[in-house]
Amino acid sequence: MIIDSLSNASRYYAVHPLFKQAFEYIFSQDLNNLTPGKSDISGDSLKAITFVDAPLKTESESLAKFECHDKNIDIQLCVMGSETIGWKPRQACVSLKGEYNPEKDVSYYNDQPDMYFQLGEGQFAILFPEDVHAPMIGEGTVSKLVIKVKQ
Repeated sequence: MIIDSLSNASRYYAVHPLFKQAFEYIFSQDLNNLTPGKSDISGDSLKAITFVDAPLKTESESLAKFECHDKNIDIQLCVMGSETIGWKPRQACVSLKGEYNPEKDVSYYNDQPDMYFQLGEGQFAILFPEDVHAPMIGEGTVSKLVIKVKQ
């Protein structure tokens, strides 16, 4: 997992061959006027999901979908507001909830996070397949941009 501010995004371009393109997409957007929904950035390799004024969840609501992905890395950028995200390394999780869903590229766990962190405006988290996470915890609303990067 990586947590940082957009002003430092270029430091991570070498981590994955698609990260530079993912962050260039973010920088090309008018972040104050995002349209909610999904869009393809680069075929099946890069996709964007935009949430605008999305209601935040209670901790228990978010933990009901304590998730991780096998095929995608998430770049989760907080655009407006702030959110809390629960995190635990996948190898420490012991209670898989159901089976892996290959169509949605998601596994859920019944475990509890080892830690929580907050993202504020202009901050992002890069969540790799080994990062089980519970996003969008808090009160009020948040606008965020999630980039799905194919492994």
